[in-house]
Amino acid sequence: MAGTVSESMTGKTKFSAISAMRRRRTRIRAFLSVIIFLVLFGGLVPVFAPLPSLSPLHHRHLHKRMNDRKFEVAEDMFWKDGEPFQIIGGDVHYFRVLPEYWEDRLFRVKALGLNTIQVYVPWNLHEPKPGKLVFEGIADLVSFLKLCQKLNLLVMLRAGPYICAEWDFGGFPPWLLAIKPALKLRSSDHVYLGLVDKWWGVLLPKISPLLYENGGPIIMVQIENEFGSYGDDKAYLHHLVTLARAHLGEEIVLYTTDGGTRETLQKGTISGDAVFSAVDFSTGEEPWPIFKLQKEFNAPGKSPPLSSEFYTGWLTHWGEKMAVTSADSTASYLDKILSKNGSAVLYMAHGGTNFGFYNGANTGVDQSDYKPDLTSYDYDAPIKESGDVDNVKFRAIRRVVEKYSATSLPSFPPDNAKAGYGPIQLQKTALLFDLLDTIDPADVVQSENPISMESVGQMFGFLLYVSEYAGKNYGSSLHIPKVHDRAQVFVSCPSGDNGGRPTYVGTIERWSNQALSLPYARCVSNISLYILVENMGRVNYGRYLFDKKGILSSVYLDGKVLHGWKMYPIPLHNLNEVPKINTIQVVSSGSIQQSARKKLEHKQESLSKEPAFFTGRFSIDKVNQVKDTYISFSGWGKGIAFVNEFNIGRYWPSFGPPCNLYVPAPILRDGENVVVVFELESPNSELLIHSVDKPDFTCGSSNSNVHTL
Repeated sequence: MAGTVSESMTGKTKFSAISAMRRRRTRIRAFLSVIIFLVLFGGLVPVFAPLPSLSPLHHRHLHKRMNDRKFEVAEDMFWKDGEPFQIIGGDVHYFRVLPEYWEDRLFRVKALGLNTIQVYVPWNLHEPKPGKLVFEGIADLVSFLKLCQKLNLLVMLRAGPYICAEWDFGGFPPWLLAIKPALKLRSSDHVYLGLVDKWWGVLLPKISPLLYENGGPIIMVQIENEFGSYGDDKAYLHHLVTLARAHLGEEIVLYTTDGGTRETLQKGTISGDAVFSAVDFSTGEEPWPIFKLQKEFNAPGKSPPLSSEFYTGWLTHWGEKMAVTSADSTASYLDKILSKNGSAVLYMAHGGTNFGFYNGANTGVDQSDYKPDLTSYDYDAPIKESGDVDNVKFRAIRRVVEKYSATSLPSFPPDNAKAGYGPIQLQKTALLFDLLDTIDPADVVQSENPISMESVGQMFGFLLYVSEYAGKNYGSSLHIPKVHDRAQVFVSCPSGDNGGRPTYVGTIERWSNQALSLPYARCVSNISLYILVENMGRVNYGRYLFDKKGILSSVYLDGKVLHGWKMYPIPLHNLNEVPKINTIQVVSSGSIQQSARKKLEHKQESLSKEPAFFTGRFSIDKVNQVKDTYISFSGWGKGIAFVNEFNIGRYWPSFGPPCNLYVPAPILRDGENVVVVFELESPNSELLIHSVDKPDFTCGSSNSNVHTL
């Protein structure tokens, strides 16, 4: 510890000396500027000339800045307004937190001692359909950035176009997958670059007024994300730099982030464009040998040591144990960086929630080794999913940061109040197949062979594939070589005794794809085949990023290709989109057609695994009793839940580890609250869910649901 303290004091002495030198330089420059001003204007020499015409991209240069705000890299340090600056930051994603809670979470970041927010911009959130731009609500990026500035937090903006982030498709809009011929993502493919140019042509002018030199909080803008782990197309990276400079000017610090190895830095570094190269690495690795390597990939004097992703925890996939990391070890390795005047950004400071259908996924050895992420993005971060800070990791990191903070830290904030509103009785209000009549026939796509969800225009959620085949005197074998991600198979006989109700046959999963035996059915007419495919989240990292969804191959029945398909989109709310047909409103209001209601009554006692919608209500008596809560799905199968028509995400307690879903208070209201559950398999036998006041990650098959990294 003595050596660490000594090194820290030496670093601080160096900072003080350089600061004094910088202040002397600034005073000399100011004195010379006054002399020149007096000579020019005192002598009444006409010095004004017509200004050259400026493009709209550089309109901000029309006004000379009266206060010389500047953030720069020099002498292997960051400098803010002529003073050395140590970045002690953290990632917070506005798209994983309700806007009503942005200020609350940022205040907790301040209480942790951080001075900088690093944040991704997901293209898919802001342009869910080509040309349809969304910058309101949870997508109101500008308001989030202004809140950062209000709280005196600087911003490192990760503009993409690819972001990873355990977010669906790494932030790319899925409609890119429907373009033919197929795009070469993250490359200098001219069609792909043309689309990026259009997107950044919208995004970057929005953030330009918020750059630090323009009076805003943004000190740095990241180009791409960990590109060295993906490819080595330098022309692509240089194109992004040129585009960023055209919109943002020459003063903003552009940076890249790559893994701390020679190979990834060689591939991901953008040389010759004055782009700063930052690194990330596992929290348990010794940082300073990696920072030494980092210097080799930056210009001389342009390599302040920066871990731009200092991992405070880790992600968890469905079916895994909940990942946790040691608070003491995390704090200790952070201290190793900060004690020698290094900079670090905590990934994550606050994780949040993958609301809607936006969770990402990973793959292993091949595309079938598919691992979708949870709805919760708690990440074992110091600020928990619900904003809680009364935990060991928050305190340990705060103690370290406090030693190096230039200002005193805010007081320790209390956790937000939570409530359990008790059991909620549900009723079955609609069967999935009875809602097909509500779908606009113009939205139903017919094709000789199955086509992808993206080609149909159903970017998230579910797509129902329907075909038919002639019955035989024996059962049949169904084989779908490539299905992304999970297919539930049903058959029905329209001339049968049960009125043609679909019967569940089995499930085909991407990660355990096997042929399915279809039962023998005595049927005068052709047998209808229904395949409900769930998109469980697109791959966000690695070589299998091009991850289309739906049935992506021919369908084989007894070895022969089955032709003649109809594709029915299932319209459900997503985070930034309300479908043309408000299915949730239809099923919660009980306004299904009379014929469907009779079928529903007929099926109430059935044990069939037909997907269905269940609706329940609970009341909150007073405004001051509206608090955060969690909905427990213990005893349920798999599905999606909506509270007051807001998609709170996926549940799957049988797979685990989460048993419940987080419901932030801003979703709720005093008076009646409506919960709609779309259950795919087997509802709780009593049709009960529970509103509880604590998270629970103990579900699934494992006895121990915590995985310590």
